[in-house]
Amino acid sequence: MVSSKEEPTLPTFERHVFVCCNTRPEGAPRPSCTRDGSSALHAELQQRVKATGLGGRVRINKSGCLDQCEHGPTVVVYPDAVWYGNVQPMDAAEIVAEHLVAGRPVERLRLADECLNTKNCPHRPAVYTKPPDAVS
Repeated sequence: MVSSKEEPTLPTFERHVFVCCNTRPEGAPRPSCTRDGSSALHAELQQRVKATGLGGRVRINKSGCLDQCEHGPTVVVYPDAVWYGNVQPMDAAEIVAEHLVAGRPVERLRLADECLNTKNCPHRPAVYTKPPDAVS
């Protein structure tokens, strides 16, 4: 028998903010966002969003690798498709106030378009190859 009550609906978020929290082992060929403090960044963004009353409209998410390792810690805001690089916890207040509240991306933190979704980013090291004496 089907209930006549309406099903509760989940809140619709206006924006999703993904914070790279990927960790790589010491000596990996590419850097790790978490080593640079993105866990503190994630917590700071969450606190700032909650404090501004955006909690039901903006979701702060931990993310695996966003493939922008050389720019880490990396943050991306959707549906705006705005990518930020080298973001520190102290930048959270500005991202929340300027971008998430006022709708103006923080230009000083934005990643250049030529660095997104390409292996040709000038900040990315040459393709990693194993040394000849490395064991598979």
